[in-house]
Amino acid sequence: RAAACIGQEIKTQTRAMSKLCVALCLASAAAFTGPSAKLPAQPTRAAATTAAPEMVVKVGVIGAGRIGIVHLEALSQTQDAECVIISNPTVSKAEAAAKQYFVPEWSADSDDVINHPDVQAVWICSPSSFHAEQIMKCAAAGKDVFCEKPIATDLPETIEAIRVCEKAGIKLMTALQRRFDPNFARVKRAIVSGEVGEPITIKLCSRDPSPPPFEYVKGGGGIFKDMAVHDLDMTRYLMGSEPIEILASGSCHIDKKIQTLDGAEAYDTANVIVRYADGKEAIIDVCRQAPYGYDQRAEVLGTKAMIQTDNMYPNTARLFAADFTGNADLPYDFFMSRYKEAYKQETLAFVDALVNDKPSPCSGEDGLVALIMSIAAGKSAAENRWVKFSEVAASVQCDENGCMIVDLDADEAAAAAEVGAGWISKNVKSLLPQKKTNWLSR
Repeated sequence: RAAACIGQEIKTQTRAMSKLCVALCLASAAAFTGPSAKLPAQPTRAAATTAAPEMVVKVGVIGAGRIGIVHLEALSQTQDAECVIISNPTVSKAEAAAKQYFVPEWSADSDDVINHPDVQAVWICSPSSFHAEQIMKCAAAGKDVFCEKPIATDLPETIEAIRVCEKAGIKLMTALQRRFDPNFARVKRAIVSGEVGEPITIKLCSRDPSPPPFEYVKGGGGIFKDMAVHDLDMTRYLMGSEPIEILASGSCHIDKKIQTLDGAEAYDTANVIVRYADGKEAIIDVCRQAPYGYDQRAEVLGTKAMIQTDNMYPNTARLFAADFTGNADLPYDFFMSRYKEAYKQETLAFVDALVNDKPSPCSGEDGLVALIMSIAAGKSAAENRWVKFSEVAASVQCDENGCMIVDLDADEAAAAAEVGAGWISKNVKSLLPQKKTNWLSR
C-alpha cells in the first residue's frame, strides 16, 4: 500500500511538471513574437479632450525643422492622433525626428506624406513658398490640412488655395498661434464672459529681441506681413467685430541697410490704428528690436474693467538689491520659447476639430482676412492715408481659371471704399465656395 501511494505521488508530480513545461514554452514563444520585435512602446499620451475619442487621426508631418518638431512633440502627447510619417528635404532630420517620436516612416519627399494611404491629415511646417502648392496637393488627395502661416505668399494664391480646400470639402487651419497662447486666451475669456464689459480700446505691443538678417527681410513681404500680421489678427480676435479701415506708418531706426529695400521691407518700426465697425479702435506698435527681450503685451480697456498681460519670463525669481528691484532675469528672447505652449495648444485644437467634426478653430478665411489687413497696412503707410479693407479685398477677382489682382478704376475704387462694414461677406466670402462634405462623411 505504501508503494502504491508513492507511485501515485510520482505520477502527480510528473503531470505538474509537464504542465509547467508547457506554460514555460508558451511564454517563451510569446516573448519571441511579442512587442520586443517592434519599436519601443510610446509613452502614455493624454487625450485632446476629456471625452473618449471617436477615432485616432492618422497624421503626416511635412518639415522636421524647429516648428515641425514642436508640432510633432504635441502630436506625440495626445491619444487622439498618431503621426505615421514625416518628411524633410534633408532626410537625416526626418529620420532623427521619426526615431525620437516613434514615427514608423520618414522620407525626403513631401509627396510621400500627402499620398500616404494611412494619412488622414497633414501638418504643413515647410518654408512659406511651398505652402500653397502643398495645400492644393492635400486637397486633391482628400487630406485635411494644418498649415503654418502664411497660407501663401500673395493674395490671389491664398484665395485659390482656400477655394481648392473648400471645393474638396476638407478642413484647413491657419496656424496663427497667438490665439492659443494662455495669456491672450485669458484676455479673450475676460471679454466673452463680460468681466471687462464692452471693449473700448485694445492695445498690443510686439517687439522682437533683435532684428533678423538682411536676407530674411528681403523678399519677406515687410514688417506688416511677416510680423504685424499676428497683432492685426489678434485685434480682430479680441474685438469680436469686423475691421473697417486702417492707418499705418513705418520707419527705420535700427538696421539702416534695409532702407534700400522696397515698400514695407524698408521698415523696422511701425505704428497702426485699426478702426472697427462700431467705431472702436485698436492700437499696435511693432519693432524689430527690444534689447531687454521678447516684448509681447496686450491690454483691453472695457466699460467695467481693464485686463493686461505681462511678458513671459524663464522663471518667477525677483532680485532685491540696493540698486535694483525686479525680475532676476530678462524675458524670453526667442519666439519658440515664448510661444511653446501656444504651438502645442493649436495642434491639440485642430486634432479635436478633426476627431469631433468641429469647425477649424482658426480657418483659412481667418488667415485670408489677416493677410488683407497686413496688405492694407502697407498701402496706408505708403500712401499716408486711411485705407478701407474693402479696397484691398475688391481688387481680387476670381474665375474658373484662378484669381488675380486687378487695378480698380476711380469709380470701382470709390464703390469699394463705400462698402465699409460687410466687406468680408461681400468681397471675401463670395470668393470662397461652400464645402461639399464634412470630415466624418469621407
